[in-house]
Amino acid sequence: MCGRYAASRRPEDLAGIFEIEQWEPEETLAPDYNVAPTKEVYAVLDRPLKDADAASTSSSVTGRPVRQLRKLKWGLVPSWSKTPEGGARMINARAETVHEKPSYKRAFSSRRCIIPADGYYEWVTAAAERELEVEGKKKRPRKQPYFVLPADGSVFAMAGLYEFWRDKTLPDDHPQAWWVTCSVITTEAETGPLAVAPADGPRALADIHPRMPLMLTPDRWDSWLDPSRTDVEDLRSLLAPPPPGLMRAYPVSTAVSNVRNNGPELLKELEGPEEGTLF
Repeated sequence: MCGRYAASRRPEDLAGIFEIEQWEPEETLAPDYNVAPTKEVYAVLDRPLKDADAASTSSSVTGRPVRQLRKLKWGLVPSWSKTPEGGARMINARAETVHEKPSYKRAFSSRRCIIPADGYYEWVTAAAERELEVEGKKKRPRKQPYFVLPADGSVFAMAGLYEFWRDKTLPDDHPQAWWVTCSVITTEAETGPLAVAPADGPRALADIHPRMPLMLTPDRWDSWLDPSRTDVEDLRSLLAPPPPGLMRAYPVSTAVSNVRNNGPELLKELEGPEEGTLF
């Protein structure tokens, strides 16, 4: 799954990486080293601009999709939802079923995005520990968080979906009348060896957690973002996991477990698991 990640790149940097044509400086987000559900996050998407926006780009043609960097809320609210309250529970969509689930299938066919990150956090609970907890014989000790990122330091481009939701209790001109929300697509975690593994810890992503965010390599970005691609079977081919051996993982401080903690120190690599935690 993906329940927490880090995103520290500036919009100017993301604009260069993803060839962004349109982004609003007033929507700039501060670097966030502990992104949690319901927070506002950056998303890259291809979508025609409104007439008012078109004049600020190099092209005044509003009918074609324009590569944009947008500020969205993490936790998808389906357009048909009566309230936005379920968004916090819909932070992840499974690659295996995203094409058929009522909450996601419309967005999957036409509203796909990329959610850029430095990497994501995942917490390890050893199998033996889980068994003892189920049997009621042991209280779970603190879990050790790991930070997972591309081994080459490139952007972690997570496949995502976005959706629009209209708050019908507000007038059309109210700034919060429309919500734009998103979800991260996850897939089965790699079982092959990490490109760089900790000396004392997991050797594969599957040793950390059975799920992982679906990372899109640059050769898939344009196809994934293209809103003209709507054939479900065609789109499902884009859900294939990335080539193995691209990722690294290392232990970080348990301070990241508290959403109130936020800063670059959360990304500092530890020499090994913290005392009181285990792999």
